[in-house]
Amino acid sequence: MKRPSAPRPRGAAQTSHVARKRFGQHFLIDRQIIQDIVHCIAPQPGERLVEIGPGLGALTLALLQRVPRLAAVEIDRDLAARWRKQAPDSVELIEADALDFDFTRLGSALRIVGNLPYNISTPLLFHLMDAADVVRDQHFMLQKEVIDRMVAAPGSRDFGRLSVMLQWRYRMEHLLDVPPEAFDPPPKVVSAVVRMTPLPASDLPRLDATVLAALVTAAFSQRRKLLRHSLGPWLEARGFGGEFDLQRRAEEVSTAEYVALAQSVAAQP
Repeated sequence: MKRPSAPRPRGAAQTSHVARKRFGQHFLIDRQIIQDIVHCIAPQPGERLVEIGPGLGALTLALLQRVPRLAAVEIDRDLAARWRKQAPDSVELIEADALDFDFTRLGSALRIVGNLPYNISTPLLFHLMDAADVVRDQHFMLQKEVIDRMVAAPGSRDFGRLSVMLQWRYRMEHLLDVPPEAFDPPPKVVSAVVRMTPLPASDLPRLDATVLAALVTAAFSQRRKLLRHSLGPWLEARGFGGEFDLQRRAEEVSTAEYVALAQSVAAQP
């Protein structure tokens, strides 16, 4: 089976494809980092792998050393054409914007991976929550500061809206850091790799996610102030008559407490 040429070693010349700023493209070129990521993913033949943004194929080709075929979602028309030509048997190419694509179409037990464009990482993470029921796990490279927020514990400076909204649905693990020089062109930030494992349906609270999202947005709208200034008016407007300690700042409240409060608000007559 014919496959594209192997990834270039670190520091090698770039191909003729020029990274496009509007797509947030930074191509991974460090072979050791690539192998470290593949080791974290540990793909096995027969699993349903889906890569978001295969780019020039550094991670894609390394994954294809472990599995015979994977699906890839690519928005860049030129790169999509390249993959159709070079790897028609091993890459199921889906030319689409990952922000709009319905990942549930790809089956179940999906293992989603990718070096995500940093300029759309947060909205893409929220979009992927709609497919969490059919996902086994997700391994993403993102800005380290974003991953710090994703895995942050209550009481820390990084704990915020993103922490709560992802942690109620996934188990989060910060796996490794990636320096700027591992990419071409190098980004201006340190990157990191995160593993996101959807919590089993049996462990999930019955919850209206839209209520949780609105509640958490209100709570962190004035994070330097006590919750009585931010979340208090939001609860009052909804006639909430239960007990909740508003003499705290938003980052001092755990994900479980926010979920329980959202359940109470939604259960009101």
